[in-house]
Amino acid sequence: MSSPILPPEPTALESAKAALERIILNPAYHDVLAILKAARNGAVYGAKVRFPHALVMVFLFRPGTLAEKTSLVIRATRTHAQNLARFAVIYKLVCYVLKNWGASPGKEGKYDTMLAGLVGGYAVFGGRGKRSGKISSVNQQIVVYVFARVILALARLAVKPASADGFAGGLPFLSRPDVSELISYYAWPVFAATSWGAVMHIFRYHPEELQPSLRSSMTYIYQQSDTWDGLRNFMWHNK
Repeated sequence: MSSPILPPEPTALESAKAALERIILNPAYHDVLAILKAARNGAVYGAKVRFPHALVMVFLFRPGTLAEKTSLVIRATRTHAQNLARFAVIYKLVCYVLKNWGASPGKEGKYDTMLAGLVGGYAVFGGRGKRSGKISSVNQQIVVYVFARVILALARLAVKPASADGFAGGLPFLSRPDVSELISYYAWPVFAATSWGAVMHIFRYHPEELQPSLRSSMTYIYQQSDTWDGLRNFMWHNK
């Protein structure tokens, strides 16, 4: 009678993988591991967003050699990735501390996320360069991007009518259904027109106050389009 065929013994690599999976799937470690994953996700997202943007903006609108442009792209990508990863770690860590050692241990407080965002924003995006003393252009872009989205969200909240789920509505009068509908219909074209009118005026008379990549792209489109000396730099080459 033949002996039963036994499954092969797991290799050292398979055993290590199984042990690691037991750790990462253990609920007791979930909150701490979530901080590590947030750092990973922040770095990956920052690199994916910044690299193509920096590649286009630097190679189209920045002067310099190939090596200088490549260095600028790498530096901007690294800064964006590092800062989003750092912010994610600080934010999740502060939330974790407040949840477990705050006013109500084991329960998330109403303003925990705001406080964590304030701490992370100050620590990561509120500083200046150690050598230059200037605010990083990458950090400026990130903060201005977030600020614009916050203003748009607050504008929507201001005219949002009360709902059945308990939301009390936005500002008095503005959140009345008839007024809210009227404002929502006309607000965007007014906002778009005002934004473009303001930026074109600033670009014309105070271009140094605009963010560098915006200023470079506007110079390319609106100033350098005024000059040419032949068909070559009218159709195919800008200069």
